[in-house]
Amino acid sequence: MATENKNLSDYDKSTIPDASKFRFGIVVSEWNNTITEGLYKGAYDTLIDNGVAATNIIRWDVPGSFELVYGCKKMQEQMVNAVIAIGSVIQGETKHFDFVCEGVTQGIKDLNVMRETPVIFCVLTDNTLQQGLERSGGVHGNKGTEAAIAAIKMAELRRNS
Repeated sequence: MATENKNLSDYDKSTIPDASKFRFGIVVSEWNNTITEGLYKGAYDTLIDNGVAATNIIRWDVPGSFELVYGCKKMQEQMVNAVIAIGSVIQGETKHFDFVCEGVTQGIKDLNVMRETPVIFCVLTDNTLQQGLERSGGVHGNKGTEAAIAAIKMAELRRNS
């Protein structure tokens, strides 16, 4: 496994653009909430750590990962500089996993291609609950942290383009 015994969420703060003037939307799936709450905490704490005021972070909850696409579309209308989509889909015994993962991935891709506000994909697609826990604040760091850094960088790209 490429991420074994590595925390991939460390970043050099000096390389991150000034985020103090940006507003961010975070859309969080309620499904597998132990994982999504960990991802949210990582994203929120990272935005705060990089100068974003708490009042400039808007959180909306949606029932599941499939609903992230609609939630993010509506969040793009809220005068935010970037949106972070947080979800967790865990492999089960049916094809439901495949359909949800493909739908969410394509939907978020479509929002990025067709609209101006970037949407950051922070949807874990794991085989087990343990893998999700390891990537939402565990041994492999926090993908929410990584998504927040990506959101700051994409907000800066949008501002400068």
